[in-house]
Amino acid sequence: MSRNRALITVTAASAALLALTGCGSSGEPGGPGEELGLVSGDTLTVATEGTYRPFSYHDESDELVGYDVEVAEAVAENLGVEIEFQETQWDAIFAGLDAGRFDTIANQVTITPEREADYVFSTPYTVSTGVLVVAADNNDIASFADLDGKTSAQSLTSNWNDLAKENGATVEAVEGWAQAVALLEQGRVDATINDSLTYLDYANTEDASGIKVAAETEEESQSAFVVTPEREALAEAIDGALEDLRADGTLAELGEKYFGEDVSE
Repeated sequence: MSRNRALITVTAASAALLALTGCGSSGEPGGPGEELGLVSGDTLTVATEGTYRPFSYHDESDELVGYDVEVAEAVAENLGVEIEFQETQWDAIFAGLDAGRFDTIANQVTITPEREADYVFSTPYTVSTGVLVVAADNNDIASFADLDGKTSAQSLTSNWNDLAKENGATVEAVEGWAQAVALLEQGRVDATINDSLTYLDYANTEDASGIKVAAETEEESQSAFVVTPEREALAEAIDGALEDLRADGTLAELGEKYFGEDVSE
């Protein structure tokens, strides 16, 4: 695992809460919210963008939905607390966490060494890789090395752009996945590289019969809930909840719903 502290080893989040809170129930002195130091009583306050499909967005009824939203809701239910979302722009989300305006962030926050120096992460609830996507009938590209001399559609500000160039591709600049996959399906580029979750979301919601994954990176990206260092007890309780949700199949079900497969490990 990519963080240094030991993970809580419990088989039920209720056990974690009993260890942390005694026998107090939600809404009473000594309940989960008090012991976990929640900002608003027994309500877990979670920051999320609300504009980041399929992780956190508004549906046709303007309801806040998404993979991260439903994982957070399941965690709160498992912990026996209420949940409240605070929609926050990405550029301000860590400042809000530092200022104590919310308890944690559920917005595909990637675990990195730089962030681990300042924050505490839960166990990951999303694991992804980079994928090389080509036309379904393309048999010339089976690895990243095969991009040498080929054209790949990439956003110039992404790390995937760098990976394409490192492997000898000529980059066709695009604004994002939608434009990249359109060029690929039209036969105007040979490939595109993106996050596996982006590809899975597309395959789960659109007709992806014209494209396929030719290769994926060995390196994984892991996303988790994040808290400030003094809230480590909260991170440990979230660990216990995620362990339960993984064991009872909830995380797998949510992955199937939004991506067509379990993306939690």
